[in-house]
Amino acid sequence: MISESDVKRMPLNQKLRIMEMIWDDLSSNEDSVDSPAWHKDILQEREKGLETGEMTASSWEEAKERIKRNVT
Repeated sequence: MISESDVKRMPLNQKLRIMEMIWDDLSSNEDSVDSPAWHKDILQEREKGLETGEMTASSWEEAKERIKRNVT
């Protein structure tokens, strides 16, 4: 088993690879992970906002560029 101190000593690229492996595993078994009730409420609010024009959506490419600008 990996301890917290083991994780702290890992290089960033190794941590990211492990996170990706965990995410792949979780997403392949998505039926076994229940979303919390508040998540459904937020999704419904956002869908309503898109339908009424109160909210807008960005393409994935636009979102990635915005994230890159905000992180640097």
